[in-house]
Amino acid sequence: MFYPFFYDPSIIIIIPAMILVVYAQIKVTSTYNKYSRIYSGSGLTGAELASELLRQNNIYDVKVYQIRGRLTDHYDPVRKVLNLSPGVYASNSLAALGVAAHEVGHAIQHAVGYKPLNIRASLVPAANIGANWGLPMAIFGFIINSEFMIMLGLVLFAGALLFHLVTLPVEFNASKRAITLLERGGYLSAQELPATRKVLRAAAFTYVAATLVALANLLRILMLLGMRRRD
Repeated sequence: MFYPFFYDPSIIIIIPAMILVVYAQIKVTSTYNKYSRIYSGSGLTGAELASELLRQNNIYDVKVYQIRGRLTDHYDPVRKVLNLSPGVYASNSLAALGVAAHEVGHAIQHAVGYKPLNIRASLVPAANIGANWGLPMAIFGFIINSEFMIMLGLVLFAGALLFHLVTLPVEFNASKRAITLLERGGYLSAQELPATRKVLRAAAFTYVAATLVALANLLRILMLLGMRRRD
């Protein structure tokens, strides 16, 4: 018997992962909101902290810019730009300093040639193709009963999953660097550091959840493929 992709026994694999993603998003938002209202004794804004940390690590070719959005902060290794959202760029909250330091952590990774970051950068084209076309192609393969199309979608989607897997050490390492920078530099007190750790852990959990969703989708395709072959 053939089961439609979106209604079949394998759906049990994806449901827990999706619940985890929703929880992760709620957790990161609530944690960020809580500690964005508690301000650091240093008085430095996220932009000022980022600029100072970059200089301390002898990184002079990375610019710090403000971009639109909320929690849109990211480091662009191609343009060598550290982009901070308004709530981080101009704020001296514990959340803002943690996020700014985390993005500096990525800039340091780039400067020292951190291998997982380089691997992730090389996987971006494959990840984009896999994320956009892998799953739809596999679904289409089930619809037209084409195992070749299913396998092609599976291979493409595996590239997206690999990107997620490599992202995990990159993000955890950037957060570890951030805490070290904040602690050793005395930018946060011993009483302030635990709050920043919570913000960074909540953010990291969203990457874990996204990886689990990708893995669940891949397993679902494999399960459906196995059911198809038995039929």
